[in-house]
Amino acid sequence: MNALVINDRDNVAVALQDLTAGQEILLSDRKVILCDDITRGHKFALDNIKAGEPIIKYGYSIGNAKVDIPQGSHIHSHNLKTALDGVKDYSFDKVEEAKLPHVERTFEGYLRSNGDVGIRNEIFIIPTVFCVNNIARVLEKYANERIKKLNIDNVDGALALTHPYGCSQMGEDQETTQRVLASLSKHGNCGGVLVLGLGCENNNINVFKEYLDLDDDRIVFLNTQDSDDEIDDGYQLIDELINKAAKCQRQSVPLSRLRIGLKCGGSDGLSGITANPLIGRLSDVVVGAGGTSVMTEVPEMFGAEQLLMNRAKDNATFEKCVNLINNFKNYFISHGQVVSENPSPGNKAGGITTLEDKSLGCVQKGGSACVSDVLCYGQMLSSNGLNLLEAPGNDGVASTALAAAGCHLVLFSTGRGTPFATAVPTVKISTNSELYQKKGAWIDFNAGSIVEGKDFKTLTDELLDYVIEVASGKMTKSEKMGYHEIVIWKDGVTM
Repeated sequence: MNALVINDRDNVAVALQDLTAGQEILLSDRKVILCDDITRGHKFALDNIKAGEPIIKYGYSIGNAKVDIPQGSHIHSHNLKTALDGVKDYSFDKVEEAKLPHVERTFEGYLRSNGDVGIRNEIFIIPTVFCVNNIARVLEKYANERIKKLNIDNVDGALALTHPYGCSQMGEDQETTQRVLASLSKHGNCGGVLVLGLGCENNNINVFKEYLDLDDDRIVFLNTQDSDDEIDDGYQLIDELINKAAKCQRQSVPLSRLRIGLKCGGSDGLSGITANPLIGRLSDVVVGAGGTSVMTEVPEMFGAEQLLMNRAKDNATFEKCVNLINNFKNYFISHGQVVSENPSPGNKAGGITTLEDKSLGCVQKGGSACVSDVLCYGQMLSSNGLNLLEAPGNDGVASTALAAAGCHLVLFSTGRGTPFATAVPTVKISTNSELYQKKGAWIDFNAGSIVEGKDFKTLTDELLDYVIEVASGKMTKSEKMGYHEIVIWKDGVTM
C-alpha cells in the first residue's frame, strides 16, 4: 500500500511512501494519476476540488482550497488555507459513551505512605530559584554516584529539576511556578525530595512551604545562605533521603492505578495515522481498566475541539471544555496572535498543512473514552478516566504539566524525532520505521509498522506490555541517557 484514504468522506489521500508525478495510484474504489511528486506524509487530491471548497481529511474539514486543485495534485500550504477563527459558541451534542476494552493487568510499583503509587523511587532535588541550579546538579551527581556505590537497586536515581524562575516574578506568574514545583514535590515517583533554596528569593522556602504538604515525610529543606557549607550539608540530606527511600520496595499494583500522559512533538503526516491512534488505543485500555490518561496541548485541539467536547461526561464537564478552549484562544488574541498559527516548519515539512490538519491527528491520542474532567495548568489529578489539561503545545511546557499533574509516564509520539524527556519516564513512539531505525538512542517503540501491515490490535498489546515493563522499572532510552528537563510556563512581568 503506497497511499491511504483515512475516512470514506475524505477528498484527499496521504502518501505512505515517496511518490512521483505520473505514477498511477490504485485505491479501493478509484485510480488517481499524480500530477506532482508527493513526499511521504503529504496529501494529494482524490477529485477535482474548486477554490473555496473544504479539504476533507479524517472525515472533517482541515481548511479550504485557495485555488482550483486538479485531481492528483499535491495539497499543502501553497493551495490550502485554514478556516479557523477566534472564540466560538459551542453546543453540547453528547455522543454515546464508547465501550472500552477491559484487561486485568498489574505492574510492579511503589506504594507510598499517603496511599499514592509511583513507578520510580527517585530523589527529586527541587530548587526554589534558579540561583541554586548548579548546586542542585552537584547534589544530583553525588546522589547517583552514592546509589550506584551502595548498590541500592530499589532507589532508581536522582533528578535535579532545575528551572530559570523563582525570583523577580509577581502575582499569578510566581504562583504558577510555585504550583508546578509543589506538584512535582508530591509526585508518586518521588522516594524523597530535597527542596533547595537560596534565602532572599521571592519563592523562598518559608513562602514555598505554603504550597507543600508539610506532613509528607519525604520532604527535607536546605536554605543555602544559612549554611556554612551547603554542599556538605546537602550531601548529608541526600544520604538521609536515600536511606529513607531504600525502605520502599516494589509490589504488584493494578493497572487501574496507572496514570499516563499523552503528548506528541515533531509531528508529521503519519502521526495521525500510526502513533497517535495507537496511543489512543492504549489510552482506552488504561482507562477501561480504571486507570487515568491525560491529554494536553490545547492549541492543538483547535479545529477538533468539538469532537472532544461531545465526549464530555456531563454538562458541567462540557462547560469546562468550552472554557478551556476559549480561554486559550483569548490568551492568543490578548498577545496579538492568531489562533491558527501553530504548525511548525518541521510539521509542514512532514506533511501537516493547517492547524485543523494537525489537531485532527493530535486528538487521536485521546482514544474514544469520555472526558471525565478538565484541569487547570499546575493542577493535580483528582479523577480517573480521560482528563484534559490546560497547557500550550510546547513540548517542554506540556510534558512538564503532565508530570506535575501526577502522570507516572508520558507517551510521546514523534515523526521527526526529539531527545527531550521530562521529569517522568518519557516513552518516544515513532510514527515511521525510518525514524525508529535512524534514532535508536531516542526512540523506544515503533508505530511505523502499522503502514507496513501490522494490525493495531497486535501493536496495542505490544505497547501495553512495554508500558507495563516501564512502569515496573524498565528504563526508557532517555532515562538511560540521563535526560530530564522541566519547563515552566511563564506569562508575566519580570522585575
